[in-house]
Amino acid sequence: MAKSARENGDNNIPEDANEHCPGPASESAGKSDACAGCPNQDACASAPKGPDPDLVAIAERMATVKHKILVLSGKGGVGKSTFSAQLSYALAAMDFQVGLLDIDICGPSIPKMLGLEGQEIHQSNLGWSPVYVESNLGVMSIGFMLPNPDDAVIWRGPRKNGIIKQFLKDVYWGELDFLVVDAPPGTSDEHISIVQFLQETGIDGAIIVTTPQQVSLIDVRKEVSFCKKVGIQVLGVVENMSGLSQSVPDFKFARMSTIGEEVDVTEWAINLMKERAPELMNLVACSEVFDSSGGGAKKMCVDMGVPFLGKVPLDPQLCKAAEEGRSCFSDSKCRASAPALKRIIEKLVATQMPDMINDA
Repeated sequence: MAKSARENGDNNIPEDANEHCPGPASESAGKSDACAGCPNQDACASAPKGPDPDLVAIAERMATVKHKILVLSGKGGVGKSTFSAQLSYALAAMDFQVGLLDIDICGPSIPKMLGLEGQEIHQSNLGWSPVYVESNLGVMSIGFMLPNPDDAVIWRGPRKNGIIKQFLKDVYWGELDFLVVDAPPGTSDEHISIVQFLQETGIDGAIIVTTPQQVSLIDVRKEVSFCKKVGIQVLGVVENMSGLSQSVPDFKFARMSTIGEEVDVTEWAINLMKERAPELMNLVACSEVFDSSGGGAKKMCVDMGVPFLGKVPLDPQLCKAAEEGRSCFSDSKCRASAPALKRIIEKLVATQMPDMINDA
């Protein structure tokens, strides 16, 4: 008896497909007895069969890109896009040619974090041109295509997949050392599409961003499993928001009144420290924000056999840099987060792409 596509290791089989699915690319997709009752039956039956001609165009575009890195997260709100933006800034500061592709179709925050709000995509005879932050850092996002930044993108999977394919085959990136792909949270359409479209061109791997608490790590474990299932190497996991770190002078201080209201006493507290313990003004105060009693991302990496890249503290100055669309490395304001991010990025390049150090 012939094996099903799933038994043959076909990674393109939907999770909810029937047990003996012939595979969405099969001539019998949506038509065989095994397809009866499958929720994907109509889509498979109507989908074009055979090799996708657009994959050839994508391969041609990606031939000039040395390294492709996906930035993933199992859960939203963990700082994945902030990490993608700062990773791109850091690589560009190391004199690499960098492209940042935002495939978070429904929540494109990259234009804001790179200071590019209000910019538009231009077209040349070579294709769509990325929007440039610097001469060696180009960005592409659906955020540049929205007439109004408040417009909601209400698209089903096929249309999302179509725009991702356009970004890959129609954007003229030129010669790139790195293409950083900022993906939405989860393991859905956008993730499957980017893997399918890029797999033949070579994906270096994925960086997964999480926060320390179990409610985030539960979903991150699924993200690691997704990468293993589709054959994408996990380059490492970053534990973001790993405790709050903030310079003492940046804190606000309050005293609770007898009726439970907060009374601002910041000026009094700062002046008292300056007068009686001025050495405190040079300290960074640290506090746990999320419960990390379960061991955090580091323990999860040991359990799942993937690299742990390091921790980045929750730094209000980093949040401000993201809001203002600037690099956290451009000044000394991000005292807690910038050194942590720099160590992680240098470790990533040194361990996963040693050829880039030799070429730089």
